[in-house]
Amino acid sequence: MAISETGAGAGIDIVYRSDCPSRPVLDQIADKWSMMVMAVLDKPRRFNEIRRRLEGVTQRVLTQTLRRLERNGMVVRRVLPTSPVGVEYSLTPLGESLREPFGRLYDWTVSNADEIRAHQMEYDRRVQS
Repeated sequence: MAISETGAGAGIDIVYRSDCPSRPVLDQIADKWSMMVMAVLDKPRRFNEIRRRLEGVTQRVLTQTLRRLERNGMVVRRVLPTSPVGVEYSLTPLGESLREPFGRLYDWTVSNADEIRAHQMEYDRRVQS
């Protein structure tokens, strides 16, 4: 069992076990670049097109991210019959199923960014004093 519940009555204490199968999956798909790559793959795109849409990502990091997403079944890589050979990436049905929850998370971050930044500034002032 990935999650064990202990306690009695209303006080349930959830323990996220170290062997929970969700941990490595979340670790691999929930990093910022994976989320952003999946967000820009609203249609099939070539590597450089993805890179142009993700300001600040390096070629190396984008390559690693796409490989990880492909390994996890979120993205499919298709070699195009062009000269020179091109490669296109698109979401699989599994990857597509994450667009909606990722979209909600993005909306939440935009809605709460100012409040979070205010908390960060307050914390930083408190720690520096």
